[in-house]
Amino acid sequence: MRLGLCPFCEATASMARPVFPMRSARHMATMHKPRPSRMDLSPKVALPNAKPPKRRTNSPFGGMNVTHADFRNAPRQRPSSAEQKRATRNAPEKYKPKDEKDKDSFKALKMQRALSQVSYSHRSAVKQSIADTESFNEFGLLPAVHQSISTQALNGLEDTSPTPIQRLAIPALLGTNGKRSKNTHSMQQYLLAAETGSGKTLAYLLPVIDALKRAEIAQAEQDAQVEKEAAARKNIFELESPPLSNEPHPTTGRPRAIILVPTAELVQQVGALAKSLSHTTKFRAALISANFTGTVIRNRLFSPSGVDLLISTPHLLASISENDPNVLSRVTHLVIDEADSLLDRSFAPITGSILDRATPSLEQLVLCSATIPRSLDAYLRKRFPDIRRLATPNLHAIPRRVQLSVVDVEKDPYKGNRDLACADTVWNLGREAGEDTVKRVIVFVNEREKCSELSLYLQSKGVDAMALSRDSDERKQAQVLAEFTGTAVDSKSTQPNPSAHRALLGKRQLNNTKVLVMTDLGSRGIDTLMVRNVILYDVPHTSIDFIHRLGRVGRMGRRGRGIVLVGKGDRRDIVKEVRDGMFRGSALI
Repeated sequence: MRLGLCPFCEATASMARPVFPMRSARHMATMHKPRPSRMDLSPKVALPNAKPPKRRTNSPFGGMNVTHADFRNAPRQRPSSAEQKRATRNAPEKYKPKDEKDKDSFKALKMQRALSQVSYSHRSAVKQSIADTESFNEFGLLPAVHQSISTQALNGLEDTSPTPIQRLAIPALLGTNGKRSKNTHSMQQYLLAAETGSGKTLAYLLPVIDALKRAEIAQAEQDAQVEKEAAARKNIFELESPPLSNEPHPTTGRPRAIILVPTAELVQQVGALAKSLSHTTKFRAALISANFTGTVIRNRLFSPSGVDLLISTPHLLASISENDPNVLSRVTHLVIDEADSLLDRSFAPITGSILDRATPSLEQLVLCSATIPRSLDAYLRKRFPDIRRLATPNLHAIPRRVQLSVVDVEKDPYKGNRDLACADTVWNLGREAGEDTVKRVIVFVNEREKCSELSLYLQSKGVDAMALSRDSDERKQAQVLAEFTGTAVDSKSTQPNPSAHRALLGKRQLNNTKVLVMTDLGSRGIDTLMVRNVILYDVPHTSIDFIHRLGRVGRMGRRGRGIVLVGKGDRRDIVKEVRDGMFRGSALI
C-alpha cells in the first residue's frame, strides 16, 4: 500500500523532474564539439591572402574579430541641401565646377524652360560677321528696291542703317555677297530669329520684292525674245488678229509670293509697309483678312490686273484654296511670320496644308519669329532638318533700354487688391505726362475674362480704358486699336460711351492717358511705337510671354518702361531673374 505524500513534497519532486527532455538530449549532443569563445581570434586572421568573410556590422559583436577598419561597406548618409550649399559656398574657386555660375543664373527660368537655347559662341560669331555692314548699299539690291528704302520704308528716320537682323538676313536671302543661288531645283529654307522691334518685316520684304522684280524682268526678256522669233517667222501677207480685251492677267488669283501672319492687325501692318514700297518699286500687293467683306476679298485676290504679293491669315487662305487650288499653284516665295504661333498646335495643321500645296512650285521658304520655343525647335528638326537658322546676338534678350519696375501688391496701401494697385500705377504714370501729350499704356492680363472686368474698374476710377481679347469681334478689335492708337477715321468712334460717361460724372478724370487692357492677342504685331509703358497685371507664365509683352516697348531704339504687379502666390524669383538679366543685357536662356 502506497503512502500519500504531503503537498509540499509532491511540488518539490515535480520540480526535480526534467520538464523538457529534448533540451537535455540536445545539450548532450553539443557537448562533444564545444563552441569557440567569441573573444578568441580565428587562426586565419593573420594570413595575408585570406579574404575576410562578409560579416554583418549591425549587430553588437559585428565589428569584432577584424584586424583593420573598413568603412567602404558602411552605409553612406546623403548630405542635406543646406550642407551642400554651405560646402559649395565655402569651397575655393578652383574646386568649384566650371558651370557653377551658369547653374546659379536663371535657375527659376530654367525650371520652366520653354525656349530653345542659343550658344554664346554662335552669338559672338554672328556679331563679328555683321560688324562690317553699315549701309543698305552693300546688299546688291535692285536700284528701284534700294530707292524705296529711304523714300518709303524709312522715310522720316534719321538713322537709316540696317539693323542686325537686316544685315544678317538680306544677304542670305539674296545670296552670299549678293550672288544669287543657281540651284533652283531645291527649296531654300531660312529661319529669321530676332528680338521684337528689330525690323524683321523689312528684312524679309526687301529680298522677296527684289526676287519678284528680277523674275518680272526675266519674264519680260523671255517674252520679248519669243515675240522677236515670232516676228521673224511671220508671213507678211497674214492678217494680225486683234487683241482680246477681256483676257485676264496671267497672275489673276495666282500670286507669286505669300506672307502668312496670325492676326488681321498684322495683315494691316505688314500690308501697309508693302503698299508703301510698291509706290516706288511698282508691284501689286493685296491684303485679305476677316476684317474685309467677301466682295472686297474677291476683288483684291482676283483683280484683272493681277497680284504679285498676297498678305493673309492662314485660316482665310486655307478656305480659299479649298475651293480654288490654283491660288497656290504659282507661289515661289512663302513667308511665315510669327512662326512660333503659326506652327504651334492650333495653327500647325492649317499652315502645314498651305505649305504642302505650295511646295511643288516653291523656291524659298522663310520662317520669321521673335523667339525659338522648344516646340518650334523640335518641329523644325523633324520637318526641316536642313533649314538655315539666322539668329541675332540679342535673341531672347529684353533690351537694356527697357526699365522694369516691381509693385508689391501685398504692401500698403493696396493690401492684396491688385485692381487698386493697377489703377494707382496708371494714375502715377498719367501725372508724369503733361496736359498737352497723350500717354498710352498697355495692361497685359493672363485671363480673357479679366480684360473687360479690369477695364470697367479702371473706368470707374476715371481712366480712359478699353478691353481687347479673342472674345471681341474682329471688326471691334480693329476699332478699339484705332481708338487707342489715335488713327480712328470716324469721329463718333472716339466719343466715350454715354453710360460710362454718366457714371463718371463728378469723379476725377485722367484725361491725358489711354489704357488698353488685353491678353497676349496684342503682344504680337500691333503698331506700338508710341507706347512707352507696359503694365504686367499678372506675372507671365513663361519667359516667352515676358519677351513678347515687354517687347511692346523699346522698339526702334526708343526707351520704355515695364511695371509688373507681384502679389501672393506669384513667382518672385522669376521676376528677379528677369530684372537681373535685363540689367546685364543677357539672354533669358
